[in-house]
Order: sequence, then structure tokens, then C-alpha cells
Amino acid sequence: MKLGAFSISLSVKDINASKQFYETLGFNVFAGDITKNYLIMKNGNALIGLFQGMFEQNILTFNPGWDENANTMDTFDDVRVIQRQLKDNNIKLESEADENTSGPASFVVIDPDGNTILFDQHI
Repeated sequence: MKLGAFSISLSVKDINASKQFYETLGFNVFAGDITKNYLIMKNGNALIGLFQGMFEQNILTFNPGWDENANTMDTFDDVRVIQRQLKDNNIKLESEADENTSGPASFVVIDPDGNTILFDQHI
């Protein structure tokens, strides 16, 4: 499976303090809007999303169709194809993408340790 860009989405208490902390670690703001309580930060190929007040726990995120610079990949596995493969392997889905659509869509699974994994396709 080609899962696309990987990032961790962190649920933060104070986005300004988190931004400053990750800047100290060498991350720079890559995308997002601090006035809307979210930022995407980048250090080399590493991506971290900072989200204040949007969800309770940290989330592992894959973006099918994007590389780590949010560039569209020439070839990738559509989120609905990935979803079908996981369902065929008896992976329980917490939410599903509509299989009768194309383009942007997402779905969520929970790993055996309770970690949330979001597959979020933007193209």
C-alpha cells in the first residue's frame, strides 16, 4: 500500500507554547493557521500537526496522494482502495470513506493499542 505522507497530529493545550517548543527543535511552520488553532510544522521530512481543542488524543495521519511537501504524487493508492484492503483483512473501521465517491475522503482505524490512525486524502 502507498499511504502517502506521514505525520503525527498532536492534541496540544497551548498552541503558542507548542509552536515555540517545536521551533526550538528545528521545526518551521509549513501550513495551517494559528488563529484557527492548528499548525503543520516541518523539519526535513518530519511533519507534526499541532491542534488545540480539536480532538482528545494524538493521531497518526497518512495522506494518500501527497508527499511530505504536500505535492501531489504521480501514482498513489486512493483512500478507498486502502480502506477496501484493510476491510478485506478484517481491520475494523471507526469511520469510512464513501466508496461511491472519488477525490478527497478519509477514514479512521484504531490499532491494537488504541492509537487512532487517520487516512486523509486531500486530492
